[in-house]
Order: sequence, then C-alpha cells, then structure tokens
Amino acid sequence: MGGIEDIPAAASRYTIQQVLLAIPNPSPDLVDRALRASEAAGVAMRILPSVKDVAAGKQHSAPIRQAREPRIEDLLGRTTVSTDLNAVRQSLVGRRVLITGAGGSIGSEIARQVAEFNPTQILLLDHDETHLHDTAVILPGSNEQVLVDVADRAAVFEALLRYRPDVVFHAAAHKHVPVLEAHPVEAVNVNVYGTLNVVEAAIAAGVQRFVLISTDKAVQPISVMGASKRLAEDVVLAHAPADACYSVVRFGNVLGSRGSVIPTFARQIAAGGPITVTDPRMTRFFMSVEEAVQLVLQASVLSQGGEIFMLEMGEPVRILDLAQRMIRLSGFEHGTEIPIRMIGRRPGEKLHEELCSPEEGTFPTPHPFIRRLVPVPISEDTVTKGLLVLREATARRDGPLVRDLLFSLATPEHALEPNTTEETAGADADPVSA
Repeated sequence: MGGIEDIPAAASRYTIQQVLLAIPNPSPDLVDRALRASEAAGVAMRILPSVKDVAAGKQHSAPIRQAREPRIEDLLGRTTVSTDLNAVRQSLVGRRVLITGAGGSIGSEIARQVAEFNPTQILLLDHDETHLHDTAVILPGSNEQVLVDVADRAAVFEALLRYRPDVVFHAAAHKHVPVLEAHPVEAVNVNVYGTLNVVEAAIAAGVQRFVLISTDKAVQPISVMGASKRLAEDVVLAHAPADACYSVVRFGNVLGSRGSVIPTFARQIAAGGPITVTDPRMTRFFMSVEEAVQLVLQASVLSQGGEIFMLEMGEPVRILDLAQRMIRLSGFEHGTEIPIRMIGRRPGEKLHEELCSPEEGTFPTPHPFIRRLVPVPISEDTVTKGLLVLREATARRDGPLVRDLLFSLATPEHALEPNTTEETAGADADPVSA
C-alpha cells in the first residue's frame, strides 16, 4: 500500500483499525515515524515481537497475540543490547547470592535475573519489609528474606556471617538527589557507612565476588547523593581483598525505577498535566532496568578485583524531548492538551551527567557495552582516616560539616592525606569497632 507516510491514506481507504509494526529491531526514529503516522490516521499501533523473542519466549500464544503497545523505551534513541550469559551462569549456579536493597527497582531485578541461573540460595536483604516481601513473592523457588538495615553494623555482620554468601550485589542506597541535599547525615549513614559495613562483613564472611551498584552522579559530584556514592566507590576499592573480585559498576538512569522521571511524568499526564521539567537543556542517560542488570551481571564476571566498570549508556536524552514523547505516547498533544511547565533546576542537579571523570582512564573489555575504568589510586589508610573525621561529624548530626567533609573526601584530591588529628578523629570513632 506504500510506505509509513501512506498509513493515513490507507487507513481511510481500507477502514484500517490497527497498525502492526513487524520490522525486526526497529530504530527509535522508525518507531516514532510509524507512531506519528498511526496517530494521524486515528488508529492504534502495536509492535510485534521479533522472531528471536518469539523463539525464546515462554508464552505459547501466537505472535500476533503477543503484539504490544509502544513503550517509551522504543523512542529513547538506544537499541537494547543482548549478551551471552554463559559466563554469568557459571559464576552463579550452585552459589549463595546475597542482594542488598533487594526490595528496590534494581535490587529486585537483580534477584529476578539471578534466580534464572539456579543459585543454591538467594538471600534478599532490605530494611523495608513490604518491598522485601514484594520481591520474594515474584521469584521462582525458595529464597531467604533478611530484614536488615545496612546502616546497622551489628545486624549486617550477623547476617553475612550466618549465611556466608559467595556473591554479594550491593544495591542498597538512598538515591533521591533533592531529598539527600537536605539530609546529608542520612546519606552518609546509608551510602557510605552502610557500604563500609557490607564490605567489611563480606570480607569477614569470605565473600569472593562483590559488586557495588553505583551511579553517574558519582562522577565529579555536585550533589550529596553523588558525593556519597563516590565515597562508597572508594570504600569498596580501598578495602577490596587481593584474593577476591570486588568491583564497582557505574551507570545512569534506569527507566521506570521507583521515583524516577518516567513514573513521575506518567502520573502528571494521568492527572491532566502539567508535566514539570526543570530545565529545557537538561539531558540524562537512560537504560532499561532489564538491560542494566544484565550488564551488571556480565561485568561481575569480568572483574579480577579493584575495577570500576562503566556501562555504555548510548546517547543522552533531553528531558524535554522525553516529556513530549511520553505525552504523544499517551495519545495527547503536548502544549495544548497536556502543558509542559519549566520549574528550574532543583538542588544538586546537573544539566548533563558524565560516566567518567578526566582523571579516570577508560579501556575496552571483552563485552562491547562495558568499559573498564582505572580509578584514581587511593589507599585504605587514607580512606579510613577520612572516614574517622566524617564519622564524628555524622555522630553529632552536624549536617553542614558532614556535607563539607563529604565533598572534600569525594574528590580525586583526597588521595592525599586528609587534614586530621587524634583530637578531631576521636578514639570512639573507629569505623571498624563502632
């Protein structure tokens, strides 16, 4: 009948009721063109699964019944990667695997994917019983729920020494940038000392493979959240045992994660708008949670110890474009039916995120979508001394001082000796015994 541009005329002539996109792995531009043409024709568009997806799928219905509505992932300008997970399977089968933050968006997806590789035991650790339960019930087979706050050092040690996992994925963290700007003490307690607790307990329990889930906001941080995650990276790398594989995996925004921009926009559209955008120039990297976790698992088996891995996130997406696409995807016109309102940048927000700093060298790995970074060298002694000073300010709940110390530590310059004395550190501030 013609090309994509001919859909409106064909729909009118033949009373078409639905458009099926049956092109394997269509580009975001092609999906966008087909969606616009279908909207102009006043008919719904659905996307058929690829032959590979049909062959690998667990559904037994005909492919046409598996056709789905377009998702925002289809329009974000990146193609979902696939990878050979044989090495991941070998690293997880028959192992005891513990996931912290297992009730969160990333932690729960790690648990779901890990469960496919027949581990001996899956240990779900979280401080929120509802989210912990929600993750547990979606997993096939049995799992152990561990109701523990990573900031509770004694409880963390008790849990890891009791279960003695072989592999730990540390996803527990406070993550909301504007909230943590007002609560630096809580950010440090969970993101920094919580990480220290889990790392040291993992070492004590003989954990052989440890992965910290980090963020692009840790690169040259300007937010409390980013600085706390940067320091968490240093904690892991400084404490990494020579005879084990402890590493960091850093990536950008995850599509649809709890509290992120896409669910926020979806709620605002459902309410009739307006959609609020902080700055028309702002960009972010996006990746689906399934893809991010798949690459996290892949990076974990590439580790030989002490690395930062960076996931290739594709091209950054302008948040304003994302808002406009979501409005169209919902069947509305932006600017008329759903307005967009600029509200200005929030505290701690960058216009553009980065995945590595100029000081960090980047190198390829055997996987085309994972790069290895060479972190700025820092000794365990330097990290420990810096944490002593920070702990005293945290114990006093001195928010402004905690913030200042956090940023002074979360920069490459803190590889030099921090300005500390026995008087400022305090004998009772030992991070190992506190």
